[in-house]
Amino acid sequence: MELKATLRKETGRQVKSLRKQGILPAVLYGEGVETQPLSIAYKDFEKAWKQAGESTLVELDVAGKVHNVLIHDIVEDPMKGTFVHADFYAVRMDRAIRTKVPLEFIGESHAVKNEGGILVKVVHELEVEALPKDLPRELTADISSMLVLEARLMIKDIPLPKGVKIIAEENEVIAVVERPRSEEEIAALSEAPIAPEVGEVKTEQEVKRAEKEVEAEAEKE
Repeated sequence: MELKATLRKETGRQVKSLRKQGILPAVLYGEGVETQPLSIAYKDFEKAWKQAGESTLVELDVAGKVHNVLIHDIVEDPMKGTFVHADFYAVRMDRAIRTKVPLEFIGESHAVKNEGGILVKVVHELEVEALPKDLPRELTADISSMLVLEARLMIKDIPLPKGVKIIAEENEVIAVVERPRSEEEIAALSEAPIAPEVGEVKTEQEVKRAEKEVEAEAEKE
């Protein structure tokens, strides 16, 4: 996947005018690269995001110099659902890195189709470690092996591409087929008291994302 970008001089509120021109403000940083503000054609980035996501290597051409990068973080307009900012993280091709990839469930479970079981997907993404060139776009989990009620699918059941390692215990459950609930059980659940909410501790990335969203909102004003 290739993507072209240019160095950006506009900062702060000035980037608002770029977005109106169909340009996405971005930043490049990472291994052996000085932080550089960039401008990218919005349509080009949108295409790259659909094909690469956050786990596939992208060749980013900045004024003729190519960097091997991952789309490390994006900020979206919560109202419009459009991108307002993107980060590119430059990687070393000879050093393994860790990132999260989506988990796609494929196949058909006999227990779900014929016995009324309920498929519960416990995990939707997994952290993997691999050289940048070996990073998968996604991992697949085949539920056709789940033949009976209460069957479980685990990390060890996921086929891995060469050079890819999952950072989790092999017996960790990723999906389970639950028994169908009776009307009495459903009624009991609906009448059960709601547990109090537990405050969430924000990760460093979530804090960073929130700061960018605030900055983006300020630029719109």
